[in-house]
Amino acid sequence: MSKNSSPLFQPIKIRSLDIPNRIVVEPMCQYSAIDGSANEWHRIHLGSMCLSGAGLVMVEATACEARGRITPNCLGLYSDENESCLADILRSVREVSNVALGIQIGHAGRKASIARPWEGRGPVAHENGGWSTIGPSPIPFAPDWPAPKEMTDADLQTVKQAHIDATERAARLGFDLIELHSAHGYLLSTFLSPLSNKRRDQYGGDLQARMRYPLEVIKAVRDTWPDEKPMSVKFNGTDWAEGGFDGDDAVVYARALKEIGVDLVFLSGGGVSSTAKVPVGPSYQLPYAERVKNESGILAGAVGMIYSPLQAEAIIRDQQADFVGMARAFLFDPRWPQHAALALDGEIAYPPQYERGSPPLWKPAHGFQSWGDATG
Repeated sequence: MSKNSSPLFQPIKIRSLDIPNRIVVEPMCQYSAIDGSANEWHRIHLGSMCLSGAGLVMVEATACEARGRITPNCLGLYSDENESCLADILRSVREVSNVALGIQIGHAGRKASIARPWEGRGPVAHENGGWSTIGPSPIPFAPDWPAPKEMTDADLQTVKQAHIDATERAARLGFDLIELHSAHGYLLSTFLSPLSNKRRDQYGGDLQARMRYPLEVIKAVRDTWPDEKPMSVKFNGTDWAEGGFDGDDAVVYARALKEIGVDLVFLSGGGVSSTAKVPVGPSYQLPYAERVKNESGILAGAVGMIYSPLQAEAIIRDQQADFVGMARAFLFDPRWPQHAALALDGEIAYPPQYERGSPPLWKPAHGFQSWGDATG
């Protein structure tokens, strides 16, 4: 135990990785890559997140093959150029921060080839740089979206190998943790859900069959990833749609993930059905993390409208989850952990260049001192 009284700032060790607190910068798509390659935007963005004081920083969803990108501007790790550009960014980050750094590898499946949020989000036509998509079954995400090609045995092997190749690149880049994306209606998620998987082979049918391909991919990644380094998986606690993947399924999946060597899971939800009714509100997905943690015994992270220091602290204190993951809260306040430490009377390390700005060394103006009260 550290001398901090707040459980939010208690360290934890997963395999060989020491994580100083329970705050995670979740993967956040920046939609700013060129042909999958990182650039100066990523250098500044990632550098900022790595100076925040979070215990773990996750690089945005990174496609294992070009057709697996969500948008034409999403990050990839499928080429030597992708790897080289990301290596350059990481060299800059490592010069200024030793934060635990993870990368989320995924494949967008039938939700690939769409426009960036500020450009409309709809499917991108081939003549505008779009491409054909793939999925477990030829079922479009929405009525006005193109149907994906049903994956053949060859496609299944190609995509699994792409995950393995991306994992080898991530290992060479020196990431501390790898996460596989099987949430939000992207490729592995669509295999899990009966709403999007209508296959009649060994990868479709009951839950055990629908889990088979995601588990094959994840096991291949675990076997490739260095044994001393931890692995995480993000998946839906619920599709938020009738007849979809649900909380009971999530517990079964978590147990299977633990059995093949996954160390940590993050419970999210939605994204499979375009008509899902998602009751968005503070901690709205927390019950799924809590249930999976309690019923599977795997380490679990909570996400979904977590933004208040007191809210985050309570999640860890009450053992509802082992980590709290935030995204938009960090876009709004890249120094969230430092401000949370002030609000919770906790301790957190500052970069030495910033240390003189910490409240113990500099008595802030009254308005800044009241920050903790305002966000509690």
